Amino acid sequence: MSTDTEQTTAMTLSEELLWRGFYHQSTFTSPELLDKEKRTLYFGVDPSADSMQVGNLAAAMMVRVFLKHGYKAVLLIGGATGAIGDPDGKSEERELKSLEEVSKNVAGITSQYKTVFAGKEFEIVDNYTWFKDMGYLDFLREIGKHFSMTQLLDREFVQSRIGLGGKGISYAEFSYSLIQGYDFLHLYRDKGATLQLCGADQWGNSVAGIGLIRKLEKAEAHVWSMPIIMNKSTGKKFGKSEDGAVWLSSEKTSAYKFYQFWLNADDDGVEDYLKIFTTMSPDEIAKIMQIFKEAPHERHAQKQLAFAVTEIVHGAVVAQAVVTASEVISGKIDFMNADHSIIELIAKEIPTLSIDAIEGKPGRILISEVLVQRGLASSRTEATRLIKDKAISINNSRISEDDYIVSGPVLIKRGKKSDKVCIVL
Repeated sequence: MSTDTEQTTAMTLSEELLWRGFYHQSTFTSPELLDKEKRTLYFGVDPSADSMQVGNLAAAMMVRVFLKHGYKAVLLIGGATGAIGDPDGKSEERELKSLEEVSKNVAGITSQYKTVFAGKEFEIVDNYTWFKDMGYLDFLREIGKHFSMTQLLDREFVQSRIGLGGKGISYAEFSYSLIQGYDFLHLYRDKGATLQLCGADQWGNSVAGIGLIRKLEKAEAHVWSMPIIMNKSTGKKFGKSEDGAVWLSSEKTSAYKFYQFWLNADDDGVEDYLKIFTTMSPDEIAKIMQIFKEAPHERHAQKQLAFAVTEIVHGAVVAQAVVTASEVISGKIDFMNADHSIIELIAKEIPTLSIDAIEGKPGRILISEVLVQRGLASSRTEATRLIKDKAISINNSRISEDDYIVSGPVLIKRGKKSDKVCIVL
C-alpha cells in the first residue's frame, strides 16, 4: 500500500491531531485555535547521533500533519545544543562530543530530514550558526538576565540531579534550557516562527522561549507537544528492540530489521501506530483493522504498518525488497526462485556459512555441522536429533537424514519460525 495518502480530508488540523494521538500539552487555551491561522512552526532534533530514532520519527510525522494543513516548517538541528547534551533527570552527566562528531551527526540528520519530509516545503537550520559567534557576556546580558533561577531550579530534571541521591549537574547542562529558549527567540525574529512542536519530555525546554519572546518582543508564541509513545503490551517506551534503539539509518538498523520491528508490533497498539507513523486516512485504517480483527494471527495490520513506515524511511524499492526477503525466509516464497539480490539481502541479515569454511573438507559440509556452527543446535548430537525429528528444513523442505551440502545457496531453518535460520553459500 502506498503511504502517499495525504489527500485533503474533512478533518481540521486540530481534529486530525487529536485523532492521530498527537496531543499531550499545549499553551493554546483550545486546540481549535490551531485552525484559525496558518503559522510558521519549528521542530528540532539534537545531533546526539548521526541518525534519528523511532521516537523522533513520531514527532516528524506530527510535523507532516501541520504541513498538510498549510503550516510552514523550520526544521532545526541542534549543532549547538548537541555539543552540550540534553540533560536527563535519570542519567549521569553526558560526555561532551567533539565538534567534528557533532558536525558528522548534523549531516546524517539533515539527510534524514530530506527523506522523511520529501515532497514537502520546509527549511533546515542549525543553531550552531547563530551561537558560534555569540559572546558569553552578550548571552548573559540578552538571555540569562531574563531567566529566573528559582524557576530553573524547580525544574523536575534539575531536582532529580541535585536532590538526595542525585548525580549532580554541570552548568553546561543546566544552561540547556536557556540555549533552547534563545533558539525560539531567534527563529521568531529571523523566520517568523510562533509555534514550537515537541515531545512531552521537551515541554520544559520548549516553553522557555515563550517568555523570552513575550519579554523582548512583546509578542505571543506557543508550544504544542505530543505524548511519549508507549507499548501497551509492555508498558515501556515504544521504539526499542532486543538489539536496542531502532534507528532510521540503515547503517545502524538495517532496512530488513527496521521492517521486522514494525512487523512484530503488539496487537494492542497497532492501530495507534498506524495513526501515528503513517499518513493513512481514517477510512484506510478502519478497513485494515476490520480485516485484522477477523484474523489477528495473519497480522494484516502489522504488515500494512511495516511496509508503510519502511517506505517512508527507506523508499518504496527497499520496502518491497525487505517484504520479499521476509516472505522467502518464512517460506511463502520459494527460496530457489528468489532473485540473487534478495538472497544477498537475506545473507546480510542472518547467519551465513561458506561451503568451504570447514578446513580439510572443501566443497562440502554436513548439515549437522552447519546447525552447530550457526547456533541452530548446541551440539552435533542435538543437530542429528533435530534432523531425524524433521525439525530442520532445507529450502523450506523438511529433511530426516543428515547429509552433505555440496552447492549453495541453501536456506536452512529450524522449526516453523523465521528467527532460527541460516544460509550456506
